Amino acid sequence: MHLPQMGYDRAITVFSPDGRLFQVEYAREAVKRGATAIGIKTKEGVVLIADRRVASKLLEADTIEKIYKIDEHICVATSGLVADARVLVDRARIEAQINRLTYDEPISVKELARKICDYKQQYTQFGGVRPFGVSLLIAGVDEKPKLYETDPSGALLEYKATAIGAGRNVVMEYLEEKYSEDMSFDEAIVMSMVAMGKAIEGELTPEIIEVGYVKVDEKKYKEFSEEELKEYIEKANEIIREELKK
Repeated sequence: MHLPQMGYDRAITVFSPDGRLFQVEYAREAVKRGATAIGIKTKEGVVLIADRRVASKLLEADTIEKIYKIDEHICVATSGLVADARVLVDRARIEAQINRLTYDEPISVKELARKICDYKQQYTQFGGVRPFGVSLLIAGVDEKPKLYETDPSGALLEYKATAIGAGRNVVMEYLEEKYSEDMSFDEAIVMSMVAMGKAIEGELTPEIIEVGYVKVDEKKYKEFSEEELKEYIEKANEIIREELKK
């Protein structure tokens, strides 16, 4: 039996007696209903993969974008409310350009992640606003590959591998079992695809996923084309089929 919330869920500025901000928790629920996105970091670089399945055959698939370029060396994957994500992506791009203009150097991945989290946190402190109903995976390369997860509360955590969205629990269970810091970049890509297959409970096709990455030796964000994805998808689907037989 749930105790009545007594209106504590109606205002972002009011704590409940047990120390909770219900509006922030509701924002997290919006993220849990979003499409799954996965990030994996290796010594060679960092890769992001996102679920971009279309809900209707009438929808133009090209309009669905889950991974965004922020700067030459930084990208983000989003899960949650699409419009909220777009606002934060625009904000991140502005912060990256401000840093270049002010200091004549690219912004660090950690600094960008911190600025976005500070911005999100502001929306948990004032009346008349609501939290952003979106989480971001912020990935990039400075001296080393970096992978951060931001939460609607403004919390910031760095991960070796993580996931956001509807399939997070399934993916995290798989990554905790299989992830190794010594794996190659190609192995990380295949692993992320197998994890995505587990999240969507099926085999993958190039049309339903989006994959972006930044490698240490290039420090430039790139995306795989559907043609380039086929070889990785075949390997991932083979692993998925083998595990389904067990």
